[in-house]
Amino acid sequence: MQSRGSSNRLSSSSSSTFRSPISTLMLSMLATMASFYVAGRLWQDAENRVYVIKELDRRVGKGNSAVSVDDTLKIIECREKQKKLDALELELDRAKDKGFIANQLSVKSGTNKKKRLLAVIGIITRFGRKKNRDAIRRAWMSTGAALKKLEDEKGIIIRFVIGRSPNKGDRLEKEIEEENKQTNDIIILKDYVETPEEIPNKPKMFFIHAAEHWDAEFYVKVNDDIYVNIDPLGTVLANQLDKPRVYIGCMKSGEVFAEQTNRWYEPDWWKFGDGKSYFRHASGEMFAISRALAHFILINRSILRSYAHDDVTVGSWFIGLDVKHANEKKFCCSQRSSGAVCAAA
Repeated sequence: MQSRGSSNRLSSSSSSTFRSPISTLMLSMLATMASFYVAGRLWQDAENRVYVIKELDRRVGKGNSAVSVDDTLKIIECREKQKKLDALELELDRAKDKGFIANQLSVKSGTNKKKRLLAVIGIITRFGRKKNRDAIRRAWMSTGAALKKLEDEKGIIIRFVIGRSPNKGDRLEKEIEEENKQTNDIIILKDYVETPEEIPNKPKMFFIHAAEHWDAEFYVKVNDDIYVNIDPLGTVLANQLDKPRVYIGCMKSGEVFAEQTNRWYEPDWWKFGDGKSYFRHASGEMFAISRALAHFILINRSILRSYAHDDVTVGSWFIGLDVKHANEKKFCCSQRSSGAVCAAA
């Protein structure tokens, strides 16, 4: 019994001794293979990194230099800015859809950016005023090649502004169309009808049309019985270029008339308080607004209300805005002051 137990213990000991070297050998082989595998993967990853760096260098033309930390940070910054730009473009598209921003301007500049004009001058006229228009053409507006030269050399565009007849296609419209064929200096507002009740809206329609068709620093409204000295006007406007939102004119106020029999009756008289006096606004004979204000009118055209008079109407739009009201005495056309840029006929 004892010899058999001893024999079993000896056999078990011999088997353990035999398996131990085999296990160690197997573990060593597995460790070696794992080492080769890991080393291979690291080598492959290293080769991939070298390839990527070389490819980046080849594409950016920097030779065999590696991408530095600064370059990486710049790439990240660019990507973040691109994300912000994409988000802003999305917001812009949404704003356009809701009508807060004009969908597009009609200004076409091709591949080269066209130099911005100094001013677009709209001479507000109406049917039966051809003598006034001809007098202005002879006195200060010029015609033909001289008008084009004024645009090219001084950056000033001048056009008469008129609407449609209440009787579409009648003799009055045909006369204007024929006149414009000869002079090519009239803006015909297709969405404006020449009626007394629509007069306060006419400057708005001009500013909308002008802002859609020309990119200018200023937009100027002038009546067709006003004579303008172009060079001094250009000087006055140039002196206001540092103000992004400016409303230039001969500032005035005046009584609000509540009596319907009065020529200057104001239906909304009650809005102006017990004093019955209009707020400060530029005289309607001639005034100018900056580019930002013209685009404000263009964008918000559908919600800008009108009062009885065109000058009060325009002035009302800027009361609640951060706008510089420039009281320019040289725009007081009826006063015939020294150095005035305009004079009433």
